[in-house]
Amino acid sequence: MSQSTSTTQALDRAVTQGGSPLSIASGLRGRHLTRRLVQLYAGLALYGFSSILLLRSGLGLEPWNVLHQGLSERTGLSIGVVTTVLGALILLVWIPIRQRPGLGTVSNVLVIGAAMDVSLAVLPEVHGLPARIATMAAGIVLNGVATGLYIAARFGPGPRDGLMTGLHRLTGRSIRLVRTAIEVLVVATGFLLGGSVGVGTVLYAVAIGPLAQFFLRLFAVPEPDRVSTVVATGTPEQAILRR
Repeated sequence: MSQSTSTTQALDRAVTQGGSPLSIASGLRGRHLTRRLVQLYAGLALYGFSSILLLRSGLGLEPWNVLHQGLSERTGLSIGVVTTVLGALILLVWIPIRQRPGLGTVSNVLVIGAAMDVSLAVLPEVHGLPARIATMAAGIVLNGVATGLYIAARFGPGPRDGLMTGLHRLTGRSIRLVRTAIEVLVVATGFLLGGSVGVGTVLYAVAIGPLAQFFLRLFAVPEPDRVSTVVATGTPEQAILRR
């Protein structure tokens, strides 16, 4: 089985319970609910913070935030507001591809953008190449931590993740091809709009898979059913989840 196929299956299982798509209501039960909720919201807030670290480094953003920054530059809206609005619009695309949101999906739309704007307001500009490199590295690592936290909580994928897996099911194309096509499109569009592409973008693409999988294992919430260890299995490259 290819890494792309097994990754898709891991994602699908991680956002379902009992074989059925995880809805907003169905995720709010079971053991360790308090821990899962804390992980969800801590992870989403940390995701927004880590994204602004990458922004402050000035060395390149993760793919979707290249687009968000470009749209922010063109519209005059804050990057957090753009992230929220675009996330909500992407959820509308879920309707024809028959994806079902979970609590984590809706929270993703609402929390990450707000956390980005708060972080942007409190984090100062970074000057000097050593400080910028350190900020970039911290942003990438903390983004991996954030991904592990909120995905391991098992409240459903983010809107952009659901778009990717939904298109995979709809078209029959590999998750690798769908993901690559989407990210090339958003990076190219964001760059043309004025978004920041640089070494941080490349390092993020290389590092986020192993980092996310490590932290998925670390933060996996024990459950007595067959879903319990889904987020803790697989090879490092099988962590595909991004906002």
